[in-house]
Parts: sequence; structure tokens; C-alpha cells
Amino acid sequence: MSLIKQLWLAIITLLLLSFIGSLAISIATSRDYIEQEVRIKNEDTATALALSMSQLDKELVTLELLISAQFDTGYYRQIILRDTDGSVLTERSSSEYTGDVPAWFRQLIEFDVPSGMSTIQDGWRQFGTLEIESQHSFAYASLWRSTLELAVWFLIAGAISLAIATVVVRGIKRPLYRVVAQAQDISARRFTTIKEPRTLELRQVTQAMNVLSANVHQMLTQESHKLDELRRHLQHDRVTGALNRDVFMGKLSSQLSSDDARATGMLVMVRVQALETLNERLGYTDTDHLLNTLVTQLGQLDKKSMEPVIGRLNGSDFIFLLPLVEDADQLKQQVIAALENVTATVPSVELSLPTAIVPYAPNDQRATLLATLDNALAQAESLTTSEQIVVQQREQVSLYSTHAEWRNALEAAIRVGPELAYFPVVDAEGGILHYECPARLNLAGEWHTAGVFIPWITRFDLEPTLDLAVVKKALINLKADLRPVGINLSAASITNTQFVNELRALLETQPMLAKQLCFEVPATLSTHEIGSLRGLCTALRPLGCTFGIEHVGAEFTKLADLHDVGLAYLKMDSSLIHSLDRSTEQQTIVRGMATLCHSLGIQVIGEGVTNNEELTCLFRVGVDGATGPGVRHA
Repeated sequence: MSLIKQLWLAIITLLLLSFIGSLAISIATSRDYIEQEVRIKNEDTATALALSMSQLDKELVTLELLISAQFDTGYYRQIILRDTDGSVLTERSSSEYTGDVPAWFRQLIEFDVPSGMSTIQDGWRQFGTLEIESQHSFAYASLWRSTLELAVWFLIAGAISLAIATVVVRGIKRPLYRVVAQAQDISARRFTTIKEPRTLELRQVTQAMNVLSANVHQMLTQESHKLDELRRHLQHDRVTGALNRDVFMGKLSSQLSSDDARATGMLVMVRVQALETLNERLGYTDTDHLLNTLVTQLGQLDKKSMEPVIGRLNGSDFIFLLPLVEDADQLKQQVIAALENVTATVPSVELSLPTAIVPYAPNDQRATLLATLDNALAQAESLTTSEQIVVQQREQVSLYSTHAEWRNALEAAIRVGPELAYFPVVDAEGGILHYECPARLNLAGEWHTAGVFIPWITRFDLEPTLDLAVVKKALINLKADLRPVGINLSAASITNTQFVNELRALLETQPMLAKQLCFEVPATLSTHEIGSLRGLCTALRPLGCTFGIEHVGAEFTKLADLHDVGLAYLKMDSSLIHSLDRSTEQQTIVRGMATLCHSLGIQVIGEGVTNNEELTCLFRVGVDGATGPGVRHA
């Protein structure tokens, strides 16, 4: 039995005991009082009537008239006149009871009042004995009426008490349910905090749980920062903070092979000429400061990424990955301004910073891009102008020539409906955890991956429309093949209230299929977007949907902010998995991430696995699942 039911049972029991006890005491007291009054009445009436008879002639007719007169003036059951021998001289009596009091009540009460007796004198000798017994009909009626009035009052008082108790119980239930929900969250390793209730005992429990949640959040924050510091120590150049060559190359390969919008952008390479001469003229400290300024200025050009992707290929060459950038001329002017800020820090020397800018697109070959960058950089070095910068233009092959054509084509493709590709996510035994299902749209008569149309989808604010169409397609496919699928949701969708409401309404109509859906959100979420993600999880979790975060790399430090969201899994970015089997540093980072996620009950999945060596190493360091071109399932 629940605590609330026990509380209600206790309240009702107390009310009933109070009613029954008060009623019993009231009836018993009233009964004793009435018996005492009736006994006194019997004695007084018998004495007064006997005295009157003693003063009269002892004619039997006269005595009978006097007895009849007394009998008719009061409530009497019988009046008997006996002679000295005990024989009845005259008698008046009535029926046992007259009235409408229930028999069971009369049997329960049953007055026990002795008859009033007195002696009648005839001069100096005794004439006879007078016995008077009162009728109890009036007493029963009076006691029954008072009992009913008391019962009505108790019903009113009970109703008022129950109303007050309802308010009190509701006041207890609300914080109690919050405490229960928090306990369930903690059991599910979602360390939430709640408002402390006014009830002392519940407040003490809530305070203890909130302290636990706060401690876990602090622990997560500290461990995340420690892991981030380790990552920076192992993957970044200690002088400038730029990525090491191997790490940058892994990130570049990951971007080029991805299906999202970040697979399109610009590569910028800057060379610091005569670095040894600068060391001699400026000294190592000032030269290091110069290089650090260069990396900082370049990093400020990326307004969309949480952490700019800048690599140091060797002592003097720096390469910058700028996703989602399409205007090369505008980028050139920004780079020129950034380099001018760098040269302004060392006015005493002539600084030469030849620069090359090359666009990249999905499925470009990394080696080809780097070769193009080297050629463009060589051209920049040969320039004699003050601005040694070369932009390598590439032939733009666009499906449509104008923005209007793109918008119309995308809206038409979404109305027709996307297709879903299926890529398995497997565990260490080869079993299926779920299938990744990126969308494909039919544009210009061909099916294209997200890397082609997502930049345009983003430009036209069509992400919620596309995501809802993808969910509908997934539900259709699930009717034919009930296997769990992972669907990407954009940040724009999870912050769109209309999208969330439509998605919930859609899934509520098909609850069995909703349990097979895994929603994945990008790791690059702002604080506002994280709040929207909490609301989305709260809305859809009762339907059985699960949630994950994908492409987690440098953003792993945000895990402390997501500890109360209720994530089911986390997917590590392929840049962390690339060549994992050959890098002990990356293994250390991945193992630390997996350990921290497991402490929160979150599965860890590696993305972009390309070969069996990476797959084996991935499971060896504690990762739960893997996906990528090198993954096969049993």
C-alpha cells in the first residue's frame, strides 16, 4: 500500500474513531442524565400523590379519579395502588412505547429506571402503597434527536476535515512526487536537483539528494576539465595551442567523409617564412608569442565552431579548417586583416606570411587538397606584393543556379519524402545496437547525401521541416521492419516549439514504433539549446524514445551540463577514432571518456571506424559500440 493511501486510511480512521467515541460518550452521558431525572420524577410524583391520597377519604372511586388525573397529566407507563397485602386496588397503564424511534436504538439504550414508591396513610395506620413508573417514549425521542444532530454535525465537521486533509495531502504529495522522481532520476544516473519542500522530513531528504547531485555535477565538471587538459596536452602544440599534425589530419579526414554541412568549407594555410631568422632577431620568447598571436587571430575567424580547428604541420606551417564558409573573397579580406594584426605585434622586423586558401567539399581526397594547398602556397611565396595570399578557385558545380531554384527544389523533395540509408552500430559481439539513418533527398533526378543539401537547408531555415519528414519516413519503414533507428535532429529543430509539439503528437499516435527511435543531436549545442534539449527529452521520454549526442570531440567538457538530460549514448567523433590503434595518447583520451560516461550510465560509441584494427582497439579501451565503413555485423 502506498504512503498516501496509508495516510488517507489513518485520517479516515481517526475521524471515525472520533465520531464513534464522541457519539458513545454523548449517548452514555445523556442516558445517565435522563435516567437520573426520570428516577427523581418518579419518586417526587409518588410522594406528592401519596400525600394527597392520605389526606382524602379512602373511597376507592375518589382514589381512582385522583390516579387517573395524575396519569393523564404526565408521561407514565403505569400507576398502581396496592393494599397492605400487596393486592392491586386500582391500576392505570399504557402500551410499552409510542413514537418513531427505531427499535434497534431503543434496544441499544434501554433505560433502566426504578419505579417511584410511596406509602398512603389512613390516620395512624397504613392504607396501602402507591407505585409509579414513567413512560420513556419522550426520553427515547429526545436522545434520538440529539444523536441525529450530533451525527449531522460530525458529517459536516468530517467533510470539512477531509477537505482540509485533501489540501494537506496534496501539499505533501507534490514534493513527495518530486523526491520520488529525483530518486528515479538518480537511479537512472540523471543527477537532477529539485526545489526543497517545506515539510521537514522531505526537506532533509531533498537536501541530501541535491547535495549528491551537486557533488556529482562538480565531479563531472572536474573530471571533464581534467580529461580536456589531458587531451590538450597530448594533441595540441604546447607553444601555440594548435593541433598536432596527426590530430589535424584525422579531423580533416573526418570532415571530408561526413554527411553533414561541415563537410563544406575552406582550408587556409599560412607559412611563417624565415622562422630561424626570427628566433635569432626576436628571441625564442617573442617568437613564440608571435606564433601564438597568429593562431589566436586565425581562430577568431571561425564564429561557428566551439573550438577552431587549427593545426601546426611543422615549425612554420599552420593550417586552418573553416567549415560552413563559402565566400572565398570575403574570407581573403578577413585573413588579410588578421595577418596585419599579427605583423603589427613585431614592427621592428619585416614579417612575411604567405597564405593559401583552398575550398573543400564532401568526398574530396585529403592528399589532393594538401597538394593543392602546397601549390597555392608556393605561388604566394613567389609574389612580390605586400599581400602574399593566393585563393585557389575551384569550378563550382551546383545543382541549381539561383536561390529560388534551390528553395523550390528542396521543398518539393521534402514533400515527396526523403530516403533513409541504414548503417549498423554494433557492440563487441557484433550485435546491433541501432542503425544510423542519415537522410537522402532526390534533387535534379538523383539521390544526394546531406553534405550536398544541408547548407541550403540551413540557409532557408528548413531544418524542422526536413527533420519531421525524416521521422515520418522512419515510422513508415518501422512498420515493415521493426529495428531501432537513429535519427539526427538539428539544433534549430529542438529549439522550435512547433516542431516539438508536432513530433510529440505524431509519436503519440504510434507508441509502439516510437520506442524504436533514437534521436541524435549535435555536440555543438549552446546553453539555450541544451535547455531546449531537456524539454524535448522530458516530452518524448515517456513514449520510450532514447536520446544520444553525436560527433563528440572537443565538446566533451559539456557533458557536465548534460548530466541531467538522460542521454542513452554518446558518439565519439571519428577524429578521435582515426588511427586509434597506433596512438597511445588517443587511447588514453578515449578510455577516460568511456570511463566517465559509464559512471553516468551512458553508452559510448565510436564513429568512423575504418578497419578491423581500429575496431578491436576501440572495444579494448572500453567503448560499447562502433559504426563506420569498417564495421560489419553478424
